[in-house]
Amino acid sequence: MTATARAIATVILSASLSAGAMPAFADTRAVVELFTSQGCSSCPPADELLAEYAARDDVLALSFPVDYWDYLGWKDTLASHENTERQRAYATARGDRQVYTPQVIVNGVEHMVGSSKAKIDNAIATMDGALSVPITMTAGSDATTVTIGAANNSTPDKGMIWLAMYDDPVTVPIGRGENTGKSITYTNVVRKLRPIAMWKGEEMTVELPKSELVHADVSRCAVILQTELPDGLPGPILGAAAIDYPAM
Repeated sequence: MTATARAIATVILSASLSAGAMPAFADTRAVVELFTSQGCSSCPPADELLAEYAARDDVLALSFPVDYWDYLGWKDTLASHENTERQRAYATARGDRQVYTPQVIVNGVEHMVGSSKAKIDNAIATMDGALSVPITMTAGSDATTVTIGAANNSTPDKGMIWLAMYDDPVTVPIGRGENTGKSITYTNVVRKLRPIAMWKGEEMTVELPKSELVHADVSRCAVILQTELPDGLPGPILGAAAIDYPAM
């Protein structure tokens, strides 16, 4: 774990929730990651569909704008190379090299065209119960306490805990490229994604200081527990929870 990760994460093996704290929803059924681009003419329907999933309490829907279409005439104003690297890491882990937009990955496992609601719904249904490690986020006056449950008999006993920081819907007018003249709304755009602690199968808590969570360009945060494959590649997601900053 990096020094930055150590600085923001204080790991405690027994949970202690502050009085008056406000818990986030913890019944997440699926994590839906959309890799999208402002320079992709096929992406707007997928961006709209992601907003539908984001409105559901049982789905953590996140948008990861990528930068590899910037050469087509329009530089994506929300994209980051880190998002591109995450998508490529998934492809490497699967061994299929399928990197495209719009691409959705459900629970870190199945991928499909991001505008295919039927396939996404089917993936969520067939993997129901895959997020078997319970996670809660509880906001206190000075910090948010993340509680990670213990592994069960069918769950891997090792994983990385990720902190995803994302924002409210943002509408972007596109001035050039394949979407010239359109104004497209992007939902739950991930601005920062970083590891905060390792999970070793036992119940644990992580304290996230409020000062490290509140930033001008983000309004929400989520915690994702994900299996880490050899070479640090992303594997199946084991659990997730999210919280809005107004609750903090």
